[in-house]
Amino acid sequence: MLDKTLLVDILQISDLSRTDKLLLCLAVDSKRPKQVREIRDIAYEAGLREVKKWNVSDYLRKAVPFVANTKDGWCLTTAGQQRVREILENKNLALLPPKDVAVNLRKELERIPEAITAAFVEEAIKCYEYQLYRAFVVLSWTGAVAVLYDHILSDSDRLLTFNAEARRRNARWRDATTKDDLARMKESDFLDILEAISVIGKNTKQQLKECLRLRNACAHPSTLQIGPHKVAAHLEVLILNVFSKFV
Repeated sequence: MLDKTLLVDILQISDLSRTDKLLLCLAVDSKRPKQVREIRDIAYEAGLREVKKWNVSDYLRKAVPFVANTKDGWCLTTAGQQRVREILENKNLALLPPKDVAVNLRKELERIPEAITAAFVEEAIKCYEYQLYRAFVVLSWTGAVAVLYDHILSDSDRLLTFNAEARRRNARWRDATTKDDLARMKESDFLDILEAISVIGKNTKQQLKECLRLRNACAHPSTLQIGPHKVAAHLEVLILNVFSKFV
């Protein structure tokens, strides 16, 4: 149900409860029951060092009905499997198979008529193929924002509406007529205006802001490490909510 590469990514999320993290460990090779020692080892090997100090048995006993203690060890129930799916969805990890990332993005690339936007997407694909995941996140986000810029600029009425909302929020805003003009605005503010003028909905904006936060984390010097599953999830959001809708 869950492979160890994705487990490494998601166990680093700070606001997950200890119980949820143990459920995620049980989701690795989920059809096979596991003893407490093995569950602890899975978590530790995935980077959750603090698990050595936890009373894992106690957390699991309190996790019923998400888990069951069979004669062969602990396992997820149907309710537990559903809980794991909810965690993945809530954390932007309801993902495409990593091997399909480049294939899916190339399909979108073929549909992009604007040369500059297509160039960003082409570079993003190459970054993924060479396992340059942080660069992939940055460039795929840039390509998605360029698609949204194109959408605003492609319709004069829509552009007027956008500029009017931008002026309402910031009296110093100078009307945009080009991509460079739109790029003067912070991308977070740009998403807020898109929601305000009904180009995107509230939930879509929230998902895109999660992508923006990941882009920001990847674009600045840090020790952040991400794997293919994380970038696949990032791309899934962009494909479903930007590329497939606005190209």
